[in-house]
Amino acid sequence: MDRGVYALVLDNSHCEVRIGALGIRGFTAGRHIYVGSALGSGGLARAHRHVRLALRRDRPPRWHIDYLLLDPHVTPAAVVTAATDRDCECALARAIGGAYVPGFGCSDCACPSHLFFRSGDPIPEILAAFRGLDLDARITRIKNEGSEH
Repeated sequence: MDRGVYALVLDNSHCEVRIGALGIRGFTAGRHIYVGSALGSGGLARAHRHVRLALRRDRPPRWHIDYLLLDPHVTPAAVVTAATDRDCECALARAIGGAYVPGFGCSDCACPSHLFFRSGDPIPEILAAFRGLDLDARITRIKNEGSEH
């Protein structure tokens, strides 16, 4: 199983979601980018598990991102992945940067957030961030009707 780093792109309408211990957070309508690490035993399959959770909503939340994925106002739009053995999740989050949700997805590091907001399509910017870290990015776009292609 390939290990690596990923960026999950989410479409959402304006909503408020309780994010575990972070409490209720407001999410502006647009796109959110969640940056995650997939260096563990499941590898990059972790990113696709996020998509399945959002589509099926069949298990309780465990991580910050799970709370957001379980909300009906949020749908996955794409997953950008790169196979690597480097621990570069925080470097990717810094490279993407910009408007963010404070404290989201970064309880195990010193980053201000691993969830970023964009009003438009963030894919070109995400690809540039991956390239800037010498990562070979792969995109999986998610169909509107809820199945991957």
